[in-house]
Amino acid sequence: MDTVNVNEGSQRRQRLQHKMVQHGIDGMIVTQNVDLYYLTGSMQTGYLFVPAVGEAVYFVRRSLLRAEQEADVTVRELGSLRSFAVGLAASCPHLFGSAANRGPDEPVVLAAEYDVLPVAQFQRLTSALPSVKWVDGSLIIRETRMIKSPREVEAIRAAARVIDAAFERALSRLTPGMTELELMSAVETAIRLSGHMGLMRVRGYNQEIITGMIGAGDAAARPTYFDGPAGGGGLGPASPQSASRRPIGRDEPILIDIGCCIDGYVIDQTRTVVIGELPADLKRAYEVSEAIIRSTEAQLRPGTICEELYASSLEQAAEAGLSDHFMGFGRDQVKFLGHGIGLEIDELPVLARGFQYPLEPGMVIAIEPKFTFPGRGVVGIENSYLITETGFEQLTITREGLIRL
Repeated sequence: MDTVNVNEGSQRRQRLQHKMVQHGIDGMIVTQNVDLYYLTGSMQTGYLFVPAVGEAVYFVRRSLLRAEQEADVTVRELGSLRSFAVGLAASCPHLFGSAANRGPDEPVVLAAEYDVLPVAQFQRLTSALPSVKWVDGSLIIRETRMIKSPREVEAIRAAARVIDAAFERALSRLTPGMTELELMSAVETAIRLSGHMGLMRVRGYNQEIITGMIGAGDAAARPTYFDGPAGGGGLGPASPQSASRRPIGRDEPILIDIGCCIDGYVIDQTRTVVIGELPADLKRAYEVSEAIIRSTEAQLRPGTICEELYASSLEQAAEAGLSDHFMGFGRDQVKFLGHGIGLEIDELPVLARGFQYPLEPGMVIAIEPKFTFPGRGVVGIENSYLITETGFEQLTITREGLIRL
């Protein structure tokens, strides 16, 4: 599936340009792979220059040939950074050429993705373009990506179908004594053969994800660096998250928080499974997680403020007497209910305090109320939703409820 075509790519760049004009930005230099792909349809090494007015130019170091085949913008070879500055002047003389006619008090304002651009690379850019005023363009490009097109949504739907089939296939093989790693391998084999790219991209610094998180009993509740309510034992300090070699037992919660990436786009879902029966208090906590997600669904419509959904979930967890366990435990509790998904697993908007975005048609959000019990396990549910003109469409299709084997 081609998720970027000429018309859509042009529309994306125009939306970004509109935001640039609103913020007084003359141009933006885009460097990150995902942003490059989103705006050009190609993911080759180089810099995309997007002027606030005019056509974008993609300066490519490697592979120039592939960029020329894939990108829907003008592609030029990127030599040295000095030649890049010359190329900018030739492409945008109204900003960088002799006709720019700007005084020393009117520098060209360029934006860059401060949240993902390495300092060393940024310093090289500032040396090549010394008269520029630099500003952070991270937020405006993430806001541009926040609203998904029908083609993007269809890619996420495709990922949802793949992960549903993989989930059922893996469950059919689940028996007591099977290790978490063996269960994860069953999932990964199925999704890889169905087109999973082999990675799920995360924008956050030093955040990584391995298909998702599968953990049983106390292992799922083991905290780690990943910004989520369930950590997992992992395979050691070099990979301290998700599935371990721990055998899965009876009457303990098995958290299966998984996704896959089809044509660049991810799905995110969680189901809780048990071989036998859960203890009564964990079963009740799971039921509260379902109540929270149903209550949240009732508010999923254009205009609802993101942080209000999080506040409502906190109230429900408190009313159930489960605040201490909601979305983690102790110092390792995370402060959100959900997050945007798309080309990355941690997109905007975030359902958390301080996020004043109103829901809009085209947003795709994963909502994941979970409860963590140290030494015992994690229970919860997660679905991904498309916000529509009248409400929402649930994109995850895997069966719900506490799944007993």
